[in-house]
Amino acid sequence: MSFLTAPLPRRRSVAVKVGHVIVGGNAPVVVQSMTNTDTADIDSTVAQVAALARAGSELVRITVDRDESAAAVPRIRERLDRLNVDVPLIGDFHYIGHKLLADFPACADALAKYRINPGNVGFRDKRDKQFADIIEIAIKHDRPVRIGVNWGSLDQELLTHLMDENQAQGSPLTAQEVMREAIVQSALLSAARAEEIGLSRDKIILSAKVSNVQDLVAVNVELAKRSDHALHLGLTEAGMGTKGVVASSAAMGIVLQQGIGDTIRVSLTPEPGGDRTREVRVAQELLQTMGFRSFVPIVAACPGCGRTTSTVFQELAKTIQDQINDAMPLWRTRYPGVEELQVAVMGCIVNGPGESKHAHIGISLPGTGETPAAPVFIDGVKATTLRGPRIAEDFQAMVLDYIEKNYGQKSDAAE
Repeated sequence: MSFLTAPLPRRRSVAVKVGHVIVGGNAPVVVQSMTNTDTADIDSTVAQVAALARAGSELVRITVDRDESAAAVPRIRERLDRLNVDVPLIGDFHYIGHKLLADFPACADALAKYRINPGNVGFRDKRDKQFADIIEIAIKHDRPVRIGVNWGSLDQELLTHLMDENQAQGSPLTAQEVMREAIVQSALLSAARAEEIGLSRDKIILSAKVSNVQDLVAVNVELAKRSDHALHLGLTEAGMGTKGVVASSAAMGIVLQQGIGDTIRVSLTPEPGGDRTREVRVAQELLQTMGFRSFVPIVAACPGCGRTTSTVFQELAKTIQDQINDAMPLWRTRYPGVEELQVAVMGCIVNGPGESKHAHIGISLPGTGETPAAPVFIDGVKATTLRGPRIAEDFQAMVLDYIEKNYGQKSDAAE
């Protein structure tokens, strides 16, 4: 019997430089996100970009949909630079991108990448010219382009052609299979056209966005077979709350496990007034859970059962997790490598000691009816047993001491 113990080797893709970030090639999978502010509102957009960057978004996309937003882009870039937020900005263009980029060259220059949709870059006889205009501007400013196909705005002429062609065959494909093929062809034909115009292969990223898990898997597996372009993954219109998290994780997890995907976005619909940075944390957790990258220390905690009627372990796990989330922007620079830390907060004797031994530092709290003592394990060895009313506070102090001793030394050595 054999078991799959690791993801398949990463697919070879062409590396694309987006600002100071490398997408594709041998680079780690890049996390990106998108603002939902009115880009013309400079204050709100700067604040949200900065928040997304602090949360760990390595690329941030902003909407450029009209003159006012295009005019705001250089000022947004300047404000971010003054705040020492160097995250590359991606301009999202639809319908009139060719005009906005031509009329506002400072916008074209301030952006690190342009995202265009071949389904709405132009229509009928204007489509090819307007697509070419954008590509030529990208060449002039030495900027990469993401050609992002979306099934909600798929090229209807191409889809109709493939539907008619399929119908004429003896064993026609299903409508869903034809749609998938149309998505793949739209991306590949657009990329080929961009190269014909003169955009080099290392300036092109492809994406195929759908809102169904199996469709996302199918189109990206096919794109990977037929192209070596860097690929951006994302389930569009994933939804709110757990539905969006589960659907995005399931879809991208399957594709990433096959070695496909160079950059990802988890497109969550936030609750009214909700935190936009949640989509960044979910993307990071997906990559970290699958073993591709490390972003923050992992806190392992048991789910609780009838043996753990006390809420002490839940409260302690939450406190430590919140402390990590709040401190990570500082810890990244002060404690290099701290993102590899594993902490265990367990609730009873059944799995508590064993799980704690697997972590760098772990505590096994007493379950219902157990002796009120909590052994602490450091690097697999029992270090002490905590007792009394301050068990939680004492363990928190031990975690901070472990970080200082094991990761602070690396920082000092680097200096």
